[in-house]
Amino acid sequence: MKTSRIVAKAITRLFFLLLLFAIIPLFQVDSAKLNHLYFVTTHKWVWVFPCILVGAFITLFVGCTIQKYTKPDWNWLLVINTLVLLAYCATLYVRVLQLTK
Repeated sequence: MKTSRIVAKAITRLFFLLLLFAIIPLFQVDSAKLNHLYFVTTHKWVWVFPCILVGAFITLFVGCTIQKYTKPDWNWLLVINTLVLLAYCATLYVRVLQLTK
């Protein structure tokens, strides 16, 4: 049980730290490029998975924080969700960075 607590805390802190560091280069880019950056898709269903992923992360993070990371199952679900969210954010970040340079 203690291992899941440590891993969940470490992964979520890493996620928030990387999210903070990812915002910094976007402030250094010309704002005119960011103003004309649009995410256009032909199907609205493309946005369902990211919404579910972020919603699940918020729900699990708040639940684990309120329970003080005492439920190992929730901790491991939070770890898996955070890792998938990290991968998704990294691909999105790389794509936005390519479009703005």
